[in-house]
Amino acid sequence: MPIAPLSRRALIAGAALLAAIGAATPAFAQAAAWPAKPLRIIVGFPAGSSPDLTARALADPLEKALGQPVIVDNRAGAGGNIGADAVAKATDGHTIGLMINGNMTIARLLNPAVRYDPLKDLAPVSLVGVAPLVLTAPASAAGGDARAFFDAARAAGDKWSYGSPGVGTVGHIGMELLKSRAGIAPVHVPYPGYPQVFNAMVGGDLQLSMLPPALANTQIKAGKLRGIGVTSSGRSTLVPDLPSLAEAGVKDFNLEIWNAVAAPASMPKAHVEKLAAAVSAIVRAPEMRQRLFQQGWQAVGSSPEGLANRIRSDAQVLGGIIRTQGIKAE
Repeated sequence: MPIAPLSRRALIAGAALLAAIGAATPAFAQAAAWPAKPLRIIVGFPAGSSPDLTARALADPLEKALGQPVIVDNRAGAGGNIGADAVAKATDGHTIGLMINGNMTIARLLNPAVRYDPLKDLAPVSLVGVAPLVLTAPASAAGGDARAFFDAARAAGDKWSYGSPGVGTVGHIGMELLKSRAGIAPVHVPYPGYPQVFNAMVGGDLQLSMLPPALANTQIKAGKLRGIGVTSSGRSTLVPDLPSLAEAGVKDFNLEIWNAVAAPASMPKAHVEKLAAAVSAIVRAPEMRQRLFQQGWQAVGSSPEGLANRIRSDAQVLGGIIRTQGIKAE
């Protein structure tokens, strides 16, 4: 039986399909061949810091997944922005970064002198872990539960003080956001770091602060601090015994700290997607989830688009507080 000749429309469609395959093949081949040399993870914080520990936890499984050595490179300073700037300006195609949320969202809003634009110069790869902050108070704080505590805080007005590890930190911006949502007015007192904030609360110089869960948990269990609630929209497995601030009547409040992998905006999309798939799979593996949990993180793992959405959302909320309060980093 003779085969009927193809119609002109079918021939055009076939040619278009072949052209599309031909155009896509170089991108697939390029992604398959990448990385072609050791991969460098820049961390903008010193060895032993939380971002550094996360980067080192990722390095070995990432090396196995990608078939190239993975080196952690610490570039500490300026709240992580020195490292983030180095990532943004990298052109070797094999440099990425492990960053905290401030480096990827509000860095330039806090300090116009920051030399990179996180929303333009960085390519989101994958969210790694998230954690709420814990609103804490001295063990002798007034109010029998979270609602009663906020009632006492409202009555105290600016006679109460809160501490943070510095102007422009998430502990500072987060508390200013809480003030606007909860109708409280404690005065900000910046300190060099969280240990000094803790000592000031124990000594009676501060009435409240937002602390990372690992630090807060230790001191709450020791009976030195009282946990009021977590800043996430719901309860957290990191601090399972504490309610969310939403349960205490604070509306429209959701604040989390997070870390993520980012690449220079110049990195080819195919490479970013390959890296994102590897990081996300590693982060979601049971062993890594447990390791991150011990470091004080709830493991996430996300697509580049998922991380980009988180960046935009956080930049909008935190940026609004920065602008209305006129907050500038020290």
